[in-house]
Amino acid sequence: MTDELVFYGNPKSRARIVRWMLEETGIPYRAEMLDFATTMKSPAYLAINPMGKVPAIVHGKTVVTECAAICAYLADAFPEAGLAPAPKDRGDYYRWLFFAAGPVEAAVTNNALGFTPPEERRAMVGYGSYGAVMDTLEQAVANKQFIAGGRFSAADVYVGSHIGWGLQFGSIEKRKAFEDYWARLKGRSAYLRATALDDAAMPKKN
Repeated sequence: MTDELVFYGNPKSRARIVRWMLEETGIPYRAEMLDFATTMKSPAYLAINPMGKVPAIVHGKTVVTECAAICAYLADAFPEAGLAPAPKDRGDYYRWLFFAAGPVEAAVTNNALGFTPPEERRAMVGYGSYGAVMDTLEQAVANKQFIAGGRFSAADVYVGSHIGWGLQFGSIEKRKAFEDYWARLKGRSAYLRATALDDAAMPKKN
């Protein structure tokens, strides 16, 4: 694909996930950093994402929002980067990519807000309990180098970002399997490039 790719983000947001994914693809892109209170709520950006949130990408005429969706889209749009297993081998890839987007995101957020679903209502929230999610996530990353297909993929970008942030900010328990998994990812050159770009884009303190 030769269409221009525009990345809308903010370095203090989940858009860091997409920046990492873009750096893994190695494709050229234009970054537009938006402000939460102003440009993210502008009519021009609301026409791209009515939620008024980042990240989003515009690739030619295609608009994609939501981190997991963007990661999956980029892996398919640029197959030469090798960031998705062959279709017949995508069971774990889809499973853990969307497990992180659903149960992990919801459980970690609710736990950080101090909300614990009553035991008799756990079926309503989908993820059951924070403990069950952490146990399942631990099994997903334990004793293997990458989460799907025996090689690094977009699922590692997304799951790894959640684990890395969670360990940093204390929203995910410091289990050895999580620490070992994140240690395998955080030294990747694409991650280091993405982090440097986002750190450089951070608002300057007065």
